[in-house]
Amino acid sequence: MRAPPQPATRVSAKPSVSAGDCGLLLIRLTFGLLMAGHGCQKLFGIFGGEGLAATGKGFARLGYHPGTVYAALCGGSEFLGGLGLALGLFTPLASAALIGVMINAMVTVTAAHGLWETQGGVEFNVCIAVVALAIAAIGPGRLALDRPFRWGKGGWPEAALALCVGGVSAAIVLSL
Repeated sequence: MRAPPQPATRVSAKPSVSAGDCGLLLIRLTFGLLMAGHGCQKLFGIFGGEGLAATGKGFARLGYHPGTVYAALCGGSEFLGGLGLALGLFTPLASAALIGVMINAMVTVTAAHGLWETQGGVEFNVCIAVVALAIAAIGPGRLALDRPFRWGKGGWPEAALALCVGGVSAAIVLSL
């Protein structure tokens, strides 16, 4: 005896690209490209920036010696970290680069001025670090070069890696 036929179930295909994926792409592109541009100001003197030599002198005044080396590290971290987030490429490491730079900025420049940006405080640096950490935790989304890789899904390990690598890197730079 055969089992009675089962009613056909309708399988709805999940859309290949959701509104959430597009929203995450918008955040990554905007945030990442602006951070990359900020790094270009330091490195290349474009987009209204002073360039590496002048930025290096500013870093030296903050106590980073040699200033040009630290300016290049900072600008490179912003540039490559921003591009990584924009492309969704090596997302946890891109996030770590931006987190590390923002920790340094908070400790050496903005923390003494309190919270709010209007007084030169940490507000903006905290926002950048939190967005970078959140993208590492959420993952870059479907519209990212990291998609086929395990770290392209986001999660606690990726967020912890970004925070730890960024924090340890900042601590090393601040201790030198």
